Amino acid sequence: MSELAVILQKHWLWLRSEEGGERADLRGALLRGVNLRYAELIRARLSHADLSGADLSHADLYYADLHEAKLNYADLHGAYLRRADLRGADLHMANLIEADLIEADLRGTDLTEANLNGARTETEEEAQNEARNGRD
Repeated sequence: MSELAVILQKHWLWLRSEEGGERADLRGALLRGVNLRYAELIRARLSHADLSGADLSHADLYYADLHEAKLNYADLHGAYLRRADLRGADLHMANLIEADLIEADLRGTDLTEANLNGARTETEEEAQNEARNGRD
C-alpha cells in the first residue's frame, strides 16, 4: 500500500473516531496528477501542497486547509469545498464545474480561467435575499 493510501486510510478512521485514526497531514506534499476522485478529505491539512492536475472530482473537502495550495489545472468537478480555506490558492485553469464553494475562504485565490459553471458560492437563502432586494 502506498504512503498516500495509508494516510487516506488513517484519515478515514479518524473521521469516524476509530482506533488507529489520524488526521491527514499532507502539508507541502507533491501530489501532482494524483487521483483523489471521491476522496473523503474533510478537515485534511493540504496547505502548500502541489495538487496541480490532480483529479479531485466529487471529493469531500469540507473545512479542508488548502491555504496556498497549487491546484492549477486540477479537476474539482462536483467537489464539496464548503468552508474550505483556499486563501492564496492557485486555481488557474481548474475545473470547478458544479463545485460547492459556499463559505469557502477565497481571499487572494487565483481563479484565472477557472471553469466555475454551475459552481455554488452562496446559499439558496442568500440568493433569494439578493433576488428580493433586486441585486441579482
